[in-house]
Amino acid sequence: MVLRWIPALVVGALWSWAVLRLALVPGDTGLVEGAVAVGGWGLSLLPVHVTVLPGGSGGVTTRAWLRRRSGGESDPS
Repeated sequence: MVLRWIPALVVGALWSWAVLRLALVPGDTGLVEGAVAVGGWGLSLLPVHVTVLPGGSGGVTTRAWLRRRSGGESDPS
């Protein structure tokens, strides 16, 4: 269980370092710091969009999604 958190802490520390470096010393930062900061911010948005709703079957089926998108009947499930 603890071994799972080590990579997350390392990545979080690298992201924090990049963001602080960009904020405090913007003239000395390079492409690596910018890529790490933007990549970490982008990854922070990901869990919001991939979370399964509790009690659901795992999401909307492709057929139901297409039906809703085309303006057809809504799927009761």
